[in-house]
Amino acid sequence: MAGPRRAAGQPPAAAAERSGERARVAVTRALPDGPFRRLEGRAHAEVWRGEGPAPTAWLREACAGAAGLLATPADRVGDDLVVACPTLRVVSNLAVGTDNVDVAAMTRRKVLVGNTPGVLTAATADLAFALVLAASRRLIEARDAVLDGLWTAWDPAFMLGLELAGATMGIIGAGRIGMAVARRALAFDMRVLAWSRRGRPPAGVGVDGVEMVAMDRLLRESDVVSIHVALDASSAHLVGAAELALMKPTAVLVNTARGAVVDQEALFEALASGRIAAAGLDVVEHEPIDPSDPLLRLPNCIVVPHIGSATVATRTAMAELAVDNLLAGITGERLPSCVNPELYDA
Repeated sequence: MAGPRRAAGQPPAAAAERSGERARVAVTRALPDGPFRRLEGRAHAEVWRGEGPAPTAWLREACAGAAGLLATPADRVGDDLVVACPTLRVVSNLAVGTDNVDVAAMTRRKVLVGNTPGVLTAATADLAFALVLAASRRLIEARDAVLDGLWTAWDPAFMLGLELAGATMGIIGAGRIGMAVARRALAFDMRVLAWSRRGRPPAGVGVDGVEMVAMDRLLRESDVVSIHVALDASSAHLVGAAELALMKPTAVLVNTARGAVVDQEALFEALASGRIAAAGLDVVEHEPIDPSDPLLRLPNCIVVPHIGSATVATRTAMAELAVDNLLAGITGERLPSCVNPELYDA
């Protein structure tokens, strides 16, 4: 199938490769050695190696004249960058979500957008369930009690938590990761409810034993609520004060999707007031979170630094797919995982 049309007068990056000249690309984070060596063999890569996200000035300079950009969730990629760097043909995002990329603007400008679904399902589901266990059994509070000298004797009322066997897990978002969490919950002898904007899991993703229900029923009946929806205009603050008010006072909320799916101020109030029992968060509304944020002072809230996919195997697989998308985009081939495939039919 033919690739998307190029802007008038823009030379194809594939021509540079055929002539022996490697196309230029910008990479906003150092990659694992294997994928990076493969990329360097096919393109000239300008890599941001400083602390924190790549500065806007660096990004524009690195993308000037470049055919592709390999970005991370920490990078904001909008219309202004493409206008300033009109040679860009592809933005390869090192993530499943693309909320950091203005996909509509990229599509208008005929810029392909790639992502990395599938390869991080197991790792993210594992981390979600680790947070379920840690928050339900108050592991951080219990560890702090030991360090603070509060463990003075065995006490039948000390550090009581939620038993998962026989409890109800509610999963918001019935995609690959949500259903992977469902399988783990079923293995713990939990009852599993799920809600999806589409009303059902995608073909081939559903799990036997999972009951699809309305959101309000899920929130009322669940002992643990785990969030697995992509962030977009319809899911921003999907879980706010009204939704938290429906949950049991003994319930636990876990979020490994995107921070802005939850109204963080409302969550703080719910946790501080005892409206819900606990939360485990891999993501927050504004990352990285300010160390002085009051959410971090709550004993019933666990916050970890967006590590859902942080295993050696998964991060390497993500980098491999991101490099595949980037190389395909600069050579005129079809991206293995394309967010805006309509460009191929344009």
